[in-house]
Amino acid sequence: MSALALSVLLSLVSAVAYAGGAIVQEQVAASSSAAQYAPVRRPGWWAAVALNGLGGLLHVVALALGPLSLVQPLGALTIVFALPMAALFVGRRAGATAWRGALMATVGLAGLLSLVGAADAQSLDTAQRIGAAVVT
Repeated sequence: MSALALSVLLSLVSAVAYAGGAIVQEQVAASSSAAQYAPVRRPGWWAAVALNGLGGLLHVVALALGPLSLVQPLGALTIVFALPMAALFVGRRAGATAWRGALMATVGLAGLLSLVGAADAQSLDTAQRIGAAVVT
């Protein structure tokens, strides 16, 4: 498998992990008592944190293997993946408006990716890295 194909695959799995983490955290928060820090005391919350961490790790690895102009837009699929996952795992129905929005996001993403051209890889030199770190 080429590095580019692996980057796309990791980006998609990352988006699924982020979507799963968001769904689990929402469920835990909705079913917890109003006590302060109540969700943090539940194992489901920490499973969602682990899913978000996994999503972040996969995203970083995907960025190491593929261009930012490809990996970052694919991360927007988290929103699209969350709809069917919530319906499947939580039983939450999405209305027609939500599905139209997901379709428009997918079409927009496809359009964006079709406009992005390949470019030579560029990285910051040492002085620029230090400058960026200081500004950050």
